[in-house]
Amino acid sequence: MPSVLDTSRSPLEPSSRSKKIAAVLIIVYVLITIIPLLLIVATAFKSVPDAVTYPPKLFFKPSLEGFINLFTQRTRQPKEYLESLPPPATWYEKIVRKRQMVIAGPSRFFHRFVNSIAIGFGSTFFSVFLGTLAAYGFSRFKIPAKDDLLFFILSTRMFPPIAAAVPIFLMYRTLGLNDTYLGMIVLYTVVNLSLSVWLLKGFIDEIPKEYEEAAMVDGYSRLHAFFKIILPEAATGIAATAIFCLIFAWNEYAFAILLTFREAQTLPPFIPTIIGEGGLDWPAISAATMIFLLPVVVFTILLRKHLLRGITFGAVRK
Repeated sequence: MPSVLDTSRSPLEPSSRSKKIAAVLIIVYVLITIIPLLLIVATAFKSVPDAVTYPPKLFFKPSLEGFINLFTQRTRQPKEYLESLPPPATWYEKIVRKRQMVIAGPSRFFHRFVNSIAIGFGSTFFSVFLGTLAAYGFSRFKIPAKDDLLFFILSTRMFPPIAAAVPIFLMYRTLGLNDTYLGMIVLYTVVNLSLSVWLLKGFIDEIPKEYEEAAMVDGYSRLHAFFKIILPEAATGIAATAIFCLIFAWNEYAFAILLTFREAQTLPPFIPTIIGEGGLDWPAISAATMIFLLPVVVFTILLRKHLLRGITFGAVRK
């Protein structure tokens, strides 16, 4: 007896069982991934004694002591001196006084945070901007030895950038680029450029040339067609590339600690230096880490609609 073909669903559509298994695996993966982040957030709102207790406390009284320690510099004073002072005028001064300390001034965290934003987003902009232009040129024009040039660009990612730390340090010291915004932006741009070119070339290759040809027939110049046609269609690739470039520049530690020490130092080398009384101040470190994560998270959320948009949306069918 011939078998009856089930036409109720497409043969390419996964079965109900497969969907359930995939959902369970995704949920398990998300839980495993998010647990460290939840621990960081929880520790940021613990007091110093609660943060170092063993076994760790799952239920505790929330405290902003970590954020106070992060944004201020404090000095321990004798009890007689503290009693001679007027009563604390603010809620955070009360918390500091309970630890037998007084606030000596603001910390360097905000300055380092501004440095990270300027250097991270500045290098990301130039990496994506230059990478888009180079990728368009490789995709649309006949360039002599194009494959060799692309391989050379890719080869710059075949060894860790820190392997060139010594010559870069000597060159920057000679040029006076140590501990400067310009030096760090240029360095991170150069490191990210190969990734930017290769990612964006793949996206631009998928955009039909007929789009540009039709626009130029209507009177557009090539440059005008590039901005009006290519850039909107390549928005998905540009968004994805920008996120990858920002993540590298935002988290980079080795060059930041080698080439900066005061004016242009970013947060990655600064966060481990947060020292508390008798050891590491884990609530302050966790608070700094939580704040450090926010710009990348916000940047990714703002670009999510471009990441979800298909690159072949409205493409010409051949």
